[in-house]
Amino acid sequence: MTDFRLGHPDRPWVMRTYAGHSSAAATNALFRRNLGKGQTGLSVAFDLPTQTGYDPDHELAAGEVGRVGVPVSHIGDMRALFDGIDLGAANTSMTINATAMWLLALYVEVAHEQGVDTTRLMGTTQNDLIKEYLSRGTYIFAPAPSLRLTTDMIAWSVRHTPQWNPVNICSYHLQEAGATPVQEVGFALATAVAVLDAVRDAGQVAPDAMGEVVQRISFFVNAGVRFVEEMAKMRAFAQLWDEITRDRYGVTDARQRRFRYGVQVNSLGLTEAQPENNIQRIVLEMLGVTLSRGARARAVQLPAWNEALGLPRPWDQQWSLRMQQVLAFESDLLEYPDLFDGSHVVEGLVGSIVDGAKAELDKISELGGAVAAVESGYLKSALVGSLADKRRRIESGDDVVVGVNRFTETESSPLTAAGAQAIMQVDSTVEAAASDAVKAWRSARDSALVDAALAELRRVAATTENLMDATIACVRAGVTTGEWASTLRGVFGEYRAPTGLAGASLAGDAPSLRGVRARVAQTADELGRGRLRILIGKPGLDGHSNGAEQIAVRARDAGFEVIYQGIRLTAAQIIAAAVAEDVDIVGLSVLSGSHLSAVPAVITGLRAAGADIPVVVGGIIPDDDAVTLLAAGAAKVFTPKDFALTDIMDDLVTVIRHANGLP
Repeated sequence: MTDFRLGHPDRPWVMRTYAGHSSAAATNALFRRNLGKGQTGLSVAFDLPTQTGYDPDHELAAGEVGRVGVPVSHIGDMRALFDGIDLGAANTSMTINATAMWLLALYVEVAHEQGVDTTRLMGTTQNDLIKEYLSRGTYIFAPAPSLRLTTDMIAWSVRHTPQWNPVNICSYHLQEAGATPVQEVGFALATAVAVLDAVRDAGQVAPDAMGEVVQRISFFVNAGVRFVEEMAKMRAFAQLWDEITRDRYGVTDARQRRFRYGVQVNSLGLTEAQPENNIQRIVLEMLGVTLSRGARARAVQLPAWNEALGLPRPWDQQWSLRMQQVLAFESDLLEYPDLFDGSHVVEGLVGSIVDGAKAELDKISELGGAVAAVESGYLKSALVGSLADKRRRIESGDDVVVGVNRFTETESSPLTAAGAQAIMQVDSTVEAAASDAVKAWRSARDSALVDAALAELRRVAATTENLMDATIACVRAGVTTGEWASTLRGVFGEYRAPTGLAGASLAGDAPSLRGVRARVAQTADELGRGRLRILIGKPGLDGHSNGAEQIAVRARDAGFEVIYQGIRLTAAQIIAAAVAEDVDIVGLSVLSGSHLSAVPAVITGLRAAGADIPVVVGGIIPDDDAVTLLAAGAAKVFTPKDFALTDIMDDLVTVIRHANGLP
């Protein structure tokens, strides 16, 4: 019998769980527990104020502190976050973009305080701003200064932290925003080309050192439940990356050209309905990035079964870690060469993705590159359109989602039974404690040192000098996250990316949509208005705009006039727009968990302004919170189980009619 096994089994990938909440001390305790359970790498989730450059006591931070990650406001928080963890032995991934330089500087300084040589540091800062304009929305600056920050980090890291990945091209959120496999590969590689071109052209790295830059560029991808296609996508990624880095940048060492990626399997594909089905989804998605040895992930982090419900508990994260460990240590997956080499089916599928991605790369190049394609709105429009197509397929039943649009009959689940606390709740005192702590930090430091460090940062930002050393000096002086970002805002300004709505495809002329259009037109006529008007608002720092954009597209298709100003708005801005635009209904989208503060602030503000406008809200909202919002005056609450957008449009018309006393 022929033995096809490898001489020695492969080493398992780095196993992580994405973690961070409440405070640096609480997150540090979670890190230690997870490492004790066999996790081999850390993946840090930061809260939205940290991601977007605000301190916990800033107006825009209200309701967001410690919710979707850990707040880190200064070097003291970073010390607490990694207390007792040897950064010389750790492999740390930090999901941070607009403030990536700041967080890397904090990490480097904590390592310095531990006596760790920076050349030993291993890990990743995500630092992919282009995808932020397209999906997550945690950008601060326009593309040009954002790319400058990334370039400076890469040039500094090649010299000082040669084992650190200063940028992690992130296609993960592109898929969540609607990208097909072809778009995911094409758009991500276009981003990588933009970054590498910027580094090459900046002159901070010698031409013969481009191989060192390329080998430190990593990727962070998504893996959906169509795991055969996902596996082929990863082989296509690897093939194209090898070609681009060899032909465009002249990297001759095949080891430097290796496609290195980590993966978080598709959190957005998890369902609130029958959430136990998420377990098998996660396992299948994990197979897509582990089965093919030639394109296997270097690091894997899995969501928990209940992420569509809220914040996972430590036990939920443990369950996801154990899935990885069973596959790596109980199965024989790591004992064999690549299982798909020579398969004509796989080769054909890979080839079709490669050809499609090359076509996208050519189109983006014709537009002037990834930055120009962001500024023109092409990339965003393409994603909004793809996601709209996907939503329509789910609504029509062409795409089956078990437990959502088919096989919906169900038994009650012991995982979510009455009385079972299915998610972790963030303590309501966290925000006040963080706000008080940052004020105390500011009052205890040397103000003259802070002022001098910020002045130097401001000076360097106005030049072409590398910003990393000035940023590290700010860390040592005790500057806060908000102060560092505010100083750069003063030099670079802020930016609002295109929404992508104009180029989205229409919903067609389905009978259900025709009926809603008729109701919209009839209601507008009865109210003596030309058209019903809806304002869709994203309050606070939550940048996950996919759902809001899909509602906006379908509302427009149903005959509404849509006012959508994009992400990151204060309650006052939403109220002012609703009054000025004389809208018939306000729809708020909140996915960060800040709904209990964000939504009542808008409702109260509208009442104070004398505007009797109904407010509806959509997001990841637990049942108890929905009851609270309704009691606070919300007219209707929508959650992920409300997947049929046309039905939601019908509900909006009903809300408007009720608010105006129409039958």
